[in-house]
Amino acid sequence: MANERTFLIELGCEELPPGAIAPLAEALAAGLCRKMDDAELPHGEVHAWGTPRRLTVAIERLADIQPDRHIEKLGPALKAAYKDGEPTKAALGFARSCGVDISELEEIDTDKGLRLGHRHVETGQSTCELMPAIAESAVNELPVPKNMRWGDSRVEFSRPVHWLVMLHGEDVIPATILGLTSDRITYGHRFHAPEAIELVNADTYLEVLETRGKVLADMNRRRQEVLRQVQDQAKALKATAVIDDDLLTEVTGLVEWPVALAGRFDERFLEVPPECLVSSMKANQKYFHLLDEQDNLIPAFITISNIESRDPRQVIEGNERVIRPRLADAAFFFETDRKRTLASRCDELSKVVFQQKLGTLADKSRRTRVVAAAIASSIGSPIEHAERAAELAKCDLVTEMVLEFPELQGIMGAYYARFDEEAEPVARALYQQYLPRFAGDETPDEPTGVALALADRLDTLTGIFGIGQRPSGTRDPFALRRASISILSILVRGEYNLDLRELLGLAAKQHSNLPNADTVVNDVLEYMLDRFRTWAQDAGMPVEVYQAVRARPVTRPYDFERRLKAVHHFSQRDEARALAAANKRVANILSKQDGEVAHEVDVALLTEHAEKALHDAIVSASDRALPLIGEGDYAQALDALAELKGPVDAFFDQVMVMAEDDQIRRNRLAILASLQQLFLEIADISLLPQG
Repeated sequence: MANERTFLIELGCEELPPGAIAPLAEALAAGLCRKMDDAELPHGEVHAWGTPRRLTVAIERLADIQPDRHIEKLGPALKAAYKDGEPTKAALGFARSCGVDISELEEIDTDKGLRLGHRHVETGQSTCELMPAIAESAVNELPVPKNMRWGDSRVEFSRPVHWLVMLHGEDVIPATILGLTSDRITYGHRFHAPEAIELVNADTYLEVLETRGKVLADMNRRRQEVLRQVQDQAKALKATAVIDDDLLTEVTGLVEWPVALAGRFDERFLEVPPECLVSSMKANQKYFHLLDEQDNLIPAFITISNIESRDPRQVIEGNERVIRPRLADAAFFFETDRKRTLASRCDELSKVVFQQKLGTLADKSRRTRVVAAAIASSIGSPIEHAERAAELAKCDLVTEMVLEFPELQGIMGAYYARFDEEAEPVARALYQQYLPRFAGDETPDEPTGVALALADRLDTLTGIFGIGQRPSGTRDPFALRRASISILSILVRGEYNLDLRELLGLAAKQHSNLPNADTVVNDVLEYMLDRFRTWAQDAGMPVEVYQAVRARPVTRPYDFERRLKAVHHFSQRDEARALAAANKRVANILSKQDGEVAHEVDVALLTEHAEKALHDAIVSASDRALPLIGEGDYAQALDALAELKGPVDAFFDQVMVMAEDDQIRRNRLAILASLQQLFLEIADISLLPQG
């Protein structure tokens, strides 16, 4: 039985981009696993680790050797392998291809009869022989964001590489990768432990690096250590640290030995909106900000150092000196911007191009104003607020603060609007126009904000689609996927039953000379409703539920979502599969008829008990379901229609639909057409799973 030991590969390099560390380490682990599986090398759990100066993968219980493989190769059929007792050219050629004499071949019984074949045992190669090529291939296939060269080397990688560790248990696996020869020598922290560290065993890697090298190589453990230290520092200040997940990830990727330190800044900076200070601290210095018990920003921050200084006060003071001018800049931008009103900046929007073929931001504002006003009217919001919000919506984009910190767009607009004594719904709308910003984010709760958020995105979608630049593959420079999902989220969560086709039509009319003007509304509508597919799947609904609703001409997203939930609920009932199959059968029958089938049933022509029962059941179900459908209560309506299962089953068991008598046949087809139409009022359930 093969021995099993831990395999370790560590690629040492100069500081990697913090956002690339985890993806590269995970890609290296995945590449190694894939290639080891191809080589049938048994192994255990796989760990991907990384720091700014190293990518590491550890693979537990990697066997010393491949298992022997029993190879069976089939050749020609036996009757074609011999003629008059002598081997044919086919048999001789097969023997040569196997590298054996014809006498070493054997007869093998297969499901296609006796065939000539060759069986042999292929002895497994050692892990030491296999892993160099496997590791080299996995490293070369890494999705490096941007390669570089260094010195006079022809080797390329994200950053210059300096050392390579490859161990299998206690043994070094000889290999050459990226011009480096493998060894058992690693290096610790650049400042705390720059000397070479010899690894005796792959299993001791994490422990040795931590104790001797002052490096926490495990990314998850390092992340938790950063979090713990930040929270401890905040607790000491009787404050709460705001832990932004992206910032935590970035900081974790910047250090090997995290040390949290708390510093302070002048209280006078608190006169500036807190978002400005936070943006400056996060974007420029990677600081965590702190809040008091009332969730107010306090004049303090926490920074993560990559060294354990003998004099921490000097490090803190250095950070305080660096942040002071940053915050002073933010205060200056704020004071400068306040010298002018937002409205006074409207003319500047005519100098900022939104898109070359769609005009300037001023053009976009004029288009958005019309659409926002119409939406406001539809949802019972003051039109004048929507129009004013649309006029001011993009004005903060030309302020000093937003030019420096683009992530503050909308936020600063709201602040400046309040300073200008604009109506509060207008000010809130300037912020809420960008909501939701990501999956799970809040949606606008101010009707004026709803109108502006919808109008702005509708203008972008119709404009970009109208000039033929719809998203393709991963290319989506105008974030149209996100804009579409945001519109759906606003309408569904806010329970606004607005018609998307009408909204898109209004938005498209505001553009002039769109090359795709004739098709843009349908193109955008189809694209947006297609987003419900992922929406449904994320909610745990089978794709058939989405397809059943999508098959109907439903153009109101709130209504679409209610139908999805109702059909999903219905699909879990015992009756659903049988009724889906029945509707599929009905659809097939009706599709084969020449011309349109009438829905009117002549009761006098109903001769069979089962057809009378089905007709009566359809009438009864219709009387109960149609009022519910009119109210949008699709779940209750489908529950009522579920009672049709029995009469439908009996009808198909006992009644010949395609009767010889033309009138009776047409009457029975009318029963089926009325049955189909009743379900189609909600969805095409024939697309649901059947059985």
